[in-house]
Amino acid sequence: MPISLSRPDRWRSGVIFASPHSGCDYPDWFQQETNLPMHLLRSSEDAFVDKLIETAPDAGAVALSTTVPRCIVDLNRGCDEIDPLVVQGVPRHPLNQRTLAGLGVIPRVVSQGRTIHQRPMSRIEAERRINAYWRPYHQILTALISEARARFGQAILIDMHSMPHDALNHLQGRRPDMVLGNRHGLSASARVSNAVCDAVQAQGWTVRRNSPFSGAYICTAYGRPGHNIHVLQLEIDRSLYMDEVNITPRADFDDFSSRMARVVETLAGLGAEDAGECTEVAAE
Repeated sequence: MPISLSRPDRWRSGVIFASPHSGCDYPDWFQQETNLPMHLLRSSEDAFVDKLIETAPDAGAVALSTTVPRCIVDLNRGCDEIDPLVVQGVPRHPLNQRTLAGLGVIPRVVSQGRTIHQRPMSRIEAERRINAYWRPYHQILTALISEARARFGQAILIDMHSMPHDALNHLQGRRPDMVLGNRHGLSASARVSNAVCDAVQAQGWTVRRNSPFSGAYICTAYGRPGHNIHVLQLEIDRSLYMDEVNITPRADFDDFSSRMARVVETLAGLGAEDAGECTEVAAE
């Protein structure tokens, strides 16, 4: 299964760190279907973000990631967000803006609008990809959130992503290092959102909220702050830790990773004081 799930010896408070876009396992069958060279295919990856959350189990949180590349199946889209220009026989029903832009569950393009597929695929192939990659990931994520809510009275999912440095070129003034999305309060409470911002800022990074990224499918589908299920999307400027052209870690990647590990450690116990009684009852 193309999913990496790492659980702590003792889950502290129901916090989950996930990286759904860091997969970089490009099978031969896929490479034969596209004319794009590897460096362009990889431009849509959240490269190395899975490495930035690998300390989560040691800190007492869950780490979830995948090896499937985003350009094969996008796990941060609904399984019904199917682009009729990618999949044959799909009704041309009203689509959301992401799918219209070629960024559905099976993307049509990578960065700068470069077309991935040489020709449309069959409905059978689309379903195969969704069943092989999308459904297993979301089954695990759903189970983790349900378990956290049952054990701790809360679930906190911090969905980790990266953004190209030029994605913020339109902003005036000082650009943020990271963008925190909570669907403008619909997917996570102010308490949890503030705690994430505080942890990031404590390491010297600047944060902007909900603009230009407020959170996509995962925030929308799972975030239910009224039920104490909080989902946040954290976008990191790629230029802070990697060479975006060559898709390689910067020389100071270890320093950046150490600072991020401190953020992870701080947030791994978020809400533990309120979840303590449930933790004792269901402790491993």
